[in-house]
Amino acid sequence: MSSRRCRSALALALTAFAAPALILLLPALAAAAPIRLWHAYRDDEARALDAIVAAFKGEEVELLAVPFDAYASKLQSAIPMGEGPDLFIDAHERLGDFRARDLVAPVGDTLEPGGEAVFQGPALAAVRQGGEIFGLPISQKCVALYMNTALVNEAPATLEDIAALVGSLPQGVYPLAYEASNAYAHMPILAAFGGAMLSEGDQFGFVGPGPERSLDLVRSLIERRVIPEDANGALVTDLFNAGRAAFVISGPWFAGGLGEEARRRARVVPLPKVRETGLPMRPFLTVEAVMLSPQGARRPEARALARHLAGAAAAATRLAVARTPPVRSDVAIPAGDAFIAAFIEQAKVAIPMPTSPAMRSTWEPSTRAIRKVLRGDAPPDVALSEAKRRFDDVRRPPPPPASTAPLLVALGALALGLALRWLRAARGADPETTHWRPSRRSLVRSFVRSFVRSFVRSIPAYKYVAHAVVAIGVLVMVPLVIGAATSLFAGRGEDLRYVGLANFISILTARGGPLFASGSFYLVLAVTVLWTAVNLALHVLLGVSLALLLHRPALRLRALYRVLLIVPWAVPSYVTALSWKGMFHRQFGAVTGLIEAVNSALGTSIAPIAWFSSFTTAFTANVATNVWLGFPFMMVVTLGALTAVPQDVLEAAEVDGATRWQRLQRVTLPLIRPVLAPAVTLGAIWTFNMFNVVFLVSGGDPDGTTDILVSEAYRWAFTREAQYGYAAAYSVLIFLLLTAATRKWRFRRRTPASAIPQGGAAAGSAPAPAAATEAA
Repeated sequence: MSSRRCRSALALALTAFAAPALILLLPALAAAAPIRLWHAYRDDEARALDAIVAAFKGEEVELLAVPFDAYASKLQSAIPMGEGPDLFIDAHERLGDFRARDLVAPVGDTLEPGGEAVFQGPALAAVRQGGEIFGLPISQKCVALYMNTALVNEAPATLEDIAALVGSLPQGVYPLAYEASNAYAHMPILAAFGGAMLSEGDQFGFVGPGPERSLDLVRSLIERRVIPEDANGALVTDLFNAGRAAFVISGPWFAGGLGEEARRRARVVPLPKVRETGLPMRPFLTVEAVMLSPQGARRPEARALARHLAGAAAAATRLAVARTPPVRSDVAIPAGDAFIAAFIEQAKVAIPMPTSPAMRSTWEPSTRAIRKVLRGDAPPDVALSEAKRRFDDVRRPPPPPASTAPLLVALGALALGLALRWLRAARGADPETTHWRPSRRSLVRSFVRSFVRSFVRSIPAYKYVAHAVVAIGVLVMVPLVIGAATSLFAGRGEDLRYVGLANFISILTARGGPLFASGSFYLVLAVTVLWTAVNLALHVLLGVSLALLLHRPALRLRALYRVLLIVPWAVPSYVTALSWKGMFHRQFGAVTGLIEAVNSALGTSIAPIAWFSSFTTAFTANVATNVWLGFPFMMVVTLGALTAVPQDVLEAAEVDGATRWQRLQRVTLPLIRPVLAPAVTLGAIWTFNMFNVVFLVSGGDPDGTTDILVSEAYRWAFTREAQYGYAAAYSVLIFLLLTAATRKWRFRRRTPASAIPQGGAAAGSAPAPAAATEAA
């Protein structure tokens, strides 16, 4: 027997012997895999979790920190594929959506015997659905009242007591600061008037006499300067740090942004009552819980880790490291720790946030209604009625399923057309078939023969472009095809269904409403076109003008100016957008400070501008930010093009008597136009889809009128119950619009040879060179 046959026989014997052993070892190998735990913690909370996991006596734990903004989408895509975590930590309000997608399993025996009694307040009720518990609470968070003890000494009994401090505090100090235009922050006052964001049966609850009175109260507080206008989280923190706010409504996360001095004079107490109703202010309660994925629920070691994460020792570690208020009654609070005690007391009367997926659809219309009322754009009843209509529009059932027959017919016709085109190309490529009509068999044979010959000749070229084709296919073409296919579906979770062109019909018919109503496709398209045209014109005007200045040889320090003017383009766009948004703040922005300086210097009385209260000013703020971001690109491209302009041509035009303006118009601009054309096209595409500026500066205010198509698509995908099919239809329409616009622009740039002037320049101007005339 040869050595090769001996080796083959030995390998076969080993395989036959090892196969049963491997089959028996598969469960053991699966059990030996590390436990995967996902979370979205940072800073102190992440360090506390590391310490808790390090103390776990069991299997190896694989920790993965996922950014909060992408956390839910990562879970939704990974767990159904079996690649997700065995257990994860998340807020309880997502349970409804997680259950609809089969991402969580009941904890079962993971809850220790008699463990229900140790959880405080409504923490355990928040994770209970249908009689089963779907998570083990590990922390609870809600807002409470921060006191600045340097300004006030006693906790107020009512909200009106805080408002009464207006005349007794130093000038420039607000009695209360919180994000009044935010629906989540408004919930405590809404609850004091008996209102709710979401009512029974997943109906919009932020409507009626109680909610209207709550908005009237907040508006009166702003008019009396009890609370600042348009306050965001950063502004509230700055006011408290600077000693310009006596009270602040915020959660335990607020303490992390305070300085040492502000932290020493801060004290936390439960929220007061509202004297008008006699009811306490009750905030939303968010319970963070350990949840088990379906595959993790089948692993005893994963359930043991979940029990460990929710145990008393873990709660004590979170309390010591991250100052997280515990949910267990058997965890001792340090004596004199009023901070933790206040949040625990506040959580006992807080309202657990609803877990229904409909809750996500309440935030956008509620926040828009609050802003309209607080800015005086609409009375409460009108604003809240409009918010309810928007909620009902988002919540309406998806279109009925459609037949796939038209799609299959269209795909078959497309395939047939491509095949006929290839056959026609093969017939024209083979010289043997040009003077006689070939049979079908000879035509196919000719096509195959020409295809093989061309493929063999092109193999060296294919080797050079293969990696680029694969990269573009994976990164560009596959997402385009998947996005286009997604636009043909509608529904949420397991209710996803094929609906054909129903999403496109709904968009193009403005969802059955007026064609130019707020939020309709045509109104948003008009705003997008105006946005693109204004920005592009300013980009080209400023970019070309600055490039012509910097290209002058006599200009000193040109290199320094170039570096300084490129800085706006080098800074990340979201950083610039947030900076400009702060500059446009009506009370504390840099623009308002400049107006006040002008008033002081010239004795004028120019009033500060509420930039985001009207379309004109909000659109102007967006344009100013985007022009600051975009003009350096045009400047750099123009500078590169100007270096290629022949100096002898300019000198010849000057000798012929052309003025500086004529040389620019007749020589320079025609020569740099071929370089500027693709840059202008790219700028138009980038501006058309400039999401960061619109979303971060104006946020669509007022009332969504400054939204563009890409920001509207984002809202349908991520703030309106994840209607990905509808958002994908918006994306397809954006792609088609840009494709049609760029192709039309390319055709318009083509000029027939007969139309190119062959003579000199117009009378009274210098004769342009042939190259410049042709470019013109």
